[in-house]
Amino acid sequence: MSSFTMAENRAAAKRRAVAALAEEHQLATKKRAVLGDLTNLADAVVLASENPKPKCEKRSAVSAVPESDNEDPQLCGAYASDIYAYLRRLEVEPKRRPLPDYMERIQRDAISATMRGILVDWLVDVADEFKFLPDTLYLCVSYVDKYLSMNVIDKQKLQLLGVASMFIASKYEEINPPNADELSDMTENTYTKMEVIKMEADILKSLKFEMGNPTVRTFLRKFTDAAHGTDKTPNLQFEFLVSYLGELSLLDYKCVKFLPSLVASSVIFLARLMRSNVNPWCSTLQQCTGYKAADLKDCVLVLHDLYLGREGGSLQVVREKYKQHKFKFVANVPCPPELPAPLFDNVNA
Repeated sequence: MSSFTMAENRAAAKRRAVAALAEEHQLATKKRAVLGDLTNLADAVVLASENPKPKCEKRSAVSAVPESDNEDPQLCGAYASDIYAYLRRLEVEPKRRPLPDYMERIQRDAISATMRGILVDWLVDVADEFKFLPDTLYLCVSYVDKYLSMNVIDKQKLQLLGVASMFIASKYEEINPPNADELSDMTENTYTKMEVIKMEADILKSLKFEMGNPTVRTFLRKFTDAAHGTDKTPNLQFEFLVSYLGELSLLDYKCVKFLPSLVASSVIFLARLMRSNVNPWCSTLQQCTGYKAADLKDCVLVLHDLYLGREGGSLQVVREKYKQHKFKFVANVPCPPELPAPLFDNVNA
């Protein structure tokens, strides 16, 4: 082979290498399309930037499927009603429900409702420290309640139960869950890594590895969207208030007996009352949630007492969390001291 041919081959190889590097750089810097950017689910190829889809106007009435569910492909609007019906069936399955009176029937003198409240308040702090999703916290508390419905536990192990439940929930919900050492450190090394892992195994066996179940948070997203009604832009203070009331519900053992969808509906009821001080329930919300105002009364009264500090007033982590500027100080939103009985009169659907 002549030196000219060798030089020509080297030059060609160099050009191919430069072209390959340029293509690799272009792919690396190109914005990746996410599901939310796709406007055509059938073909899943058209980007929103290439073929813009006009937003639909909000309907004057809230149906069982909020309009935003239809606008956002990730919310599977076409299947939203079926998914919601499935979740409602799922939440009543006995294997997914804690006993409504497990403190009296199972724990008796081992632990108390007050100790459970202290644990949950601390778990809110842990979740905040690790910047967990809200879903992780709700799922963690559901594991705690279900485990306590089946196993008597010594009060010295209650915090260990909470940490191990958070460990499992974070693995289920988070992209980058912490390791056992990190959670052990949160207890100031009261429990070792191996104790956390052993408790994790005990929880999984007790729950028969049934880790996914609807929580209050599951229903709050749908109900919050419905509560916005014809608002063109979301009201962040209202959404934070809903989140605050939802986390307060986790603190009180009396809320364990209520279905998650009912607690979520009650949260929306009280938040709307505090926001506008008018009748908080209407036929559209009744249709969306499946609950009449009268159905919510007992739970709303529990949430009302929690908000005013008549119950769980010594538990301050959740309250201090939502007094912050980033949550628009919703823990300081005024609330009427009493809820008139007519508020719970059923509306005409």
